[in-house]
Amino acid sequence: MSGEQEKPSLVYGEINDNQNVSDLGNMTIMKSAGDSEVVRMEHKIQLNRNGDDTTQTIKLYKRRWFIVLLFSSYSLCNSFQWIQYGIINNIFMKFYGVESFTIDWMSMIYMLTYIPFIFPVTWLLDKKGLRVIALVATAMNCAGTWIKVTSVRPDLFAVTMLGQFCCSLAQVFILGMPSKIASVWFGSEEVSTACSIGVFGNQLGIAIGFLVPPILVPNVEDMDLLAYNISTMFYITAGVATLLFILVVIAFQERPELPPTQAQATARCIPPEQYSYTASILRLLRNKPFLLLILTYGLNVGCFYAVGTLLNRMIIEHYPGEELNAGRIGLTIVIAGMVGSLICGIWLDRTKTYKQTTLTVYLMSFVGMLVYAFTLSLGHLWIVFLTAGALGFFMTGYLPLGFEFGVELTYPECEGTSSGLLNCSAQVFGIIFTICQGKIIDNYGTLAGNIFLCVFLFIGSVLTGFIKSDLQRQKANQLAKAAVLSDPEDGNISAPAVLDGTRF
Repeated sequence: MSGEQEKPSLVYGEINDNQNVSDLGNMTIMKSAGDSEVVRMEHKIQLNRNGDDTTQTIKLYKRRWFIVLLFSSYSLCNSFQWIQYGIINNIFMKFYGVESFTIDWMSMIYMLTYIPFIFPVTWLLDKKGLRVIALVATAMNCAGTWIKVTSVRPDLFAVTMLGQFCCSLAQVFILGMPSKIASVWFGSEEVSTACSIGVFGNQLGIAIGFLVPPILVPNVEDMDLLAYNISTMFYITAGVATLLFILVVIAFQERPELPPTQAQATARCIPPEQYSYTASILRLLRNKPFLLLILTYGLNVGCFYAVGTLLNRMIIEHYPGEELNAGRIGLTIVIAGMVGSLICGIWLDRTKTYKQTTLTVYLMSFVGMLVYAFTLSLGHLWIVFLTAGALGFFMTGYLPLGFEFGVELTYPECEGTSSGLLNCSAQVFGIIFTICQGKIIDNYGTLAGNIFLCVFLFIGSVLTGFIKSDLQRQKANQLAKAAVLSDPEDGNISAPAVLDGTRF
């Protein structure tokens, strides 16, 4: 018809009565001329199963930005609490009458809790979806904050530990979700940016956790005043956590009605009975490039966890009485990392150079750690701020890179499962590095402790170079692009597809 354009149509061959999805050989993609506007572009995908036709339309919804921002907000609230004890380690030692290593465990409990619970949580994600995970996460986080409100007495350290345990359990339902939300809600040209925004909330929470506790809870001798200040901090956190829980109950949506990408449309076509969580885990553990990524991701992020947990001790050793500046240095590390995360996310969406970008950022993390280690003791705080910022830009900026590279290597496996395994590795190395570096600092000083981390960052950089860049998700999304670019006179092309982990 003149003056009117037909929407592009992608028709994926028929599945007969005696066929499963995995039985298909080559799929034929047919195309007609269509609207080029990205957000409004609709691709019709028709799958015939047992004689019935079903049509899906690929579409992007504006609501996706609200979903990722809401997730980032409750991730922020949870990650703030990870470091709120450690950054004023000496003050909580005095208030509760415990040792420094005991306060270190208030941060390390986040890492320890993650390890045994990540597998049941990712199973629950596969079975129940994003909304249930979001509800449990915000409910647990809210409960933990109110438990801590009741613990502001020197003899109630066990109660504050219980509250921190609840928050650490909530983190298991949060930490691996950015890549899942990005894949379920966002288009193929913006998934890395969306994942970066999801990680951005976690990083911003850590940044606030470095900055706010030293301001709200200064080092005073009056124990009553100290209790009042701690209580104020806990009440503010509980109020924010409660508000976010209510918002999730009211507004958090499981998934868009229509899939945002070709990869998601394909994934939705896999019947639930064909999916096995155990088989998915086993396939991931047989994926050699992903196994290398698990190891290298754990080494990098484990170093970041150790630096964050022990930052107060390192700064106070060389700059006594500078608790507030210790928090500001932590803030600098994370703010620089947030900028790095967003830049890396945008860069990946434009270039798709996952391995090259990951390797470059990893090497620069090693260099940044080396410079930070040798400048910490020079006696000039402004130098520490600069070197810490450079370290944070690359080390914290690596977080979304690892998530997105993992999803690319493991598609069409569940994003929450691959992210969960990456984070599990990070927690294991985080505990090991924090304990080891703490002991090295106690016995040999901060320089030796930081050199210890540099060694492992160097090893991780070398191993990253050996990861084979097999971008399965990009290959799936190229099916739709191939249809758009195919000869309109010819009308169809043949292309391989990925449905159940096997190319056909």
